Amino acid sequence: MATARDNLARKQIFIPATVPEEEIVLRVATYCRVSSDSEDQLNSFAAQNTHYNSLIKSHDRWELVDIYADEGITGTSAKKRPDFQRMLEDCRKQLCIVFIFCII
Repeated sequence: MATARDNLARKQIFIPATVPEEEIVLRVATYCRVSSDSEDQLNSFAAQNTHYNSLIKSHDRWELVDIYADEGITGTSAKKRPDFQRMLEDCRKQLCIVFIFCII
């Protein structure tokens, strides 16, 4: 008797990619946030931005779309973070494919 897995396997269809993998460019964005305006957090904020810019530039097939950054804004409510809201809207518009986050 056929199992559910056997039935699933018979229904799978392989559809090859139309664009060669080496031609695919990932649209990448970053989101950085620090929760206060203290000097050490602001230094961390700058370091995050520098790090992610370098990371994205180090990949030939990554294209930086935008850097979303909320500086000195608490993370208790997403509504209070304007760039986070802008990022969500851009996600809905499918402007970016990959996001890199670091929240301190």
